[in-house]
Amino acid sequence: MKKILTLFICFCSLTSCHSQNNILDSEDISAYAKTIKASELKEALYTYASDEFEGRKTGEPGQKKAVDYLRNQYVSMGIPSPISEGSYFQDIPESFFSNGINASENVLAYIKGSEKPDEVVIISAHLDHIGISKNGDINNGADDDGSGTVALLKIAKAFKTAVDDGHRPKRSVLFLHVTGEELGLYGSRYYTDVDPIFPLSNTVADLNIDMIGRVDAKHETDRNYLYLIGSDKLSTELHDISEAVNNTYFNMEFDYTYNDDNDPNRFYYRSDHYNFAKNNIPVIFYFNGTHADYHKPTDTPDKIEYDLLETRTRLIFYTAWEVANREKRIVVDNLKS
Repeated sequence: MKKILTLFICFCSLTSCHSQNNILDSEDISAYAKTIKASELKEALYTYASDEFEGRKTGEPGQKKAVDYLRNQYVSMGIPSPISEGSYFQDIPESFFSNGINASENVLAYIKGSEKPDEVVIISAHLDHIGISKNGDINNGADDDGSGTVALLKIAKAFKTAVDDGHRPKRSVLFLHVTGEELGLYGSRYYTDVDPIFPLSNTVADLNIDMIGRVDAKHETDRNYLYLIGSDKLSTELHDISEAVNNTYFNMEFDYTYNDDNDPNRFYYRSDHYNFAKNNIPVIFYFNGTHADYHKPTDTPDKIEYDLLETRTRLIFYTAWEVANREKRIVVDNLKS
């Protein structure tokens, strides 16, 4: 009963806070969510996970092509960089990496908030993959994490479309593409530990997208699902917002199997959200689970289920929109020492 009541209260907040503050009603928000289309996600992913990008291994030529592609996408959308005009790369020196990895870069773009611009909601995805196998096979990484990367681009486009229509979010939104995830969460760690472009104390949440384009063996008979990890570990309010968004717009199954503190896979610690969580910043990690093509050359764009990728991307947009536009910053009620 307590959980149902909490979700009801959160649902009321979700549907009323927009009308009270004259932001957008649910129909208007849906119009921007619908700019996220399977066809455009597919077009972008067939480029981003193509052989031309050579598996996007950190510091290698294919990864440099990938970051150029991302920068050019933001330039074409008219979404600026928070670093300096025209400079979308957060350079990470070779000395930060181990094992002789070349210098690399995160890619950052943002939309400045209208009322609380110093408070920032981050949406993240890692831009790298594992490169070329010793036998010459290219690991395209369509799901890991091409799916998250193109989802982030289309979420940014949805926000920009709203801004162009006069609906700027209250808080700033940072679109953060991080490098070096496959090698040890380097890019996100550089952002949080060395050069946070926005102060961590002003960072409201990180919504991290890592593999959302496929279906795992457990859910082959019911595709309408997504694993969520970390949503309740620091902020009960973030978790309730997430549930309310889903109940209002999607009714997909949120599978919390990997959210268990005793999960032997330890996925909570294995993607970029963790570098924010360790700093007591609330997170949600969106994940479709592993599959037979995980970290293999067979993780290709033709195996992505684009209707699911569209739905899941829209879900994350709605959640980010709600967090960015709430009257008060979400509360952290489970601080970690």
